[in-house]
Amino acid sequence: MMLLYRIYQLCIALPILLVCTMLTAIVTIIGSWIGNAHFWGYYPGKIWSIIICRVLFIPVIVRGHENVDKKTSYVFVANHQGAFDIFLIYGFLGRNFKWMMKKSLRKIFLVGKACESARHIFVDKSGPKKIQETYAKAREILKEGTSLVVFPEGARSFTGHMGVFKKGAFQLADELQLPVVPVTINGSFDILPRTKGFGFVRRSKLTLTIHHPILPKGKGPENIKETMEEAYQAVMAGLPSERQGFIKNEDQ
Repeated sequence: MMLLYRIYQLCIALPILLVCTMLTAIVTIIGSWIGNAHFWGYYPGKIWSIIICRVLFIPVIVRGHENVDKKTSYVFVANHQGAFDIFLIYGFLGRNFKWMMKKSLRKIFLVGKACESARHIFVDKSGPKKIQETYAKAREILKEGTSLVVFPEGARSFTGHMGVFKKGAFQLADELQLPVVPVTINGSFDILPRTKGFGFVRRSKLTLTIHHPILPKGKGPENIKETMEEAYQAVMAGLPSERQGFIKNEDQ
C-alpha cells in the first residue's frame, strides 16, 4: 500500500501540486497588483492548501472555530511541527490573516514574490534596525484589523515536540492590546518530518485545535511573560501525551 501511495505521489499528485502552486502564486501576484492584497493574499492560498491536502488524501480535523470572533483581530500563535503546518493553517483556520515568516522564504521561485505581493511579513534578523522594521510592518497590519499568524518557536521541530517560545508576537499583542489565540497543530511531523527534507509524505491525520483567546490583562513585561506562558501551556495541552514535554531544537 505504501508503494502504491508513493507511485501515486510521484506520477499524479506531484504534477498537480506543482501546477497548482505556480497558478496560485501567479494569481496572488496579479490579483494583489491589480487591487485588494487582503483578498488575493488569502483566498488563493486557502484553496491551494485545501487542494494539497485533498490530493494527498490527508484527513483534517479542526476543533475550536467557535472560540474566535470573525470580527476581532487576533495574534494566533502555533507550534511548528512540520511543513504541512502551512497548509493546515492556511486552508483550515478559517480566518483571513498575514504570516510572519522567515526572510529566506522570499527566495523561493514565484512563491516568495507572491508572499511579498500579499503583504505577508518577512522577519529580518540581520540587525536591530531590521528587526524594528519587521515589527513596524506587523503593527501596521494589525492596526488595519487583520489577524497575524506566528510560529513563536521560530523553526520546525526536529522531534515533533515543542521548543521554546520567543516573545516577539506577544510583545506586539501587548503593545496593541490584542487577544492571543493559542493553536495546537498535530500530525504534521508524522507526514513530513523536518529531518526528511522534501521526500515522499506519509499519510497521517492532521489536527488543528483553536483554543480560547487569552485576553489582555494589563500592559508591560509581566503581562507579556504571563500571556506567553499561558499560551505555551495551552498549545502543549492540545498535543497527545507522546508529543508533550519540552525538547530544545538545535537551531533555537
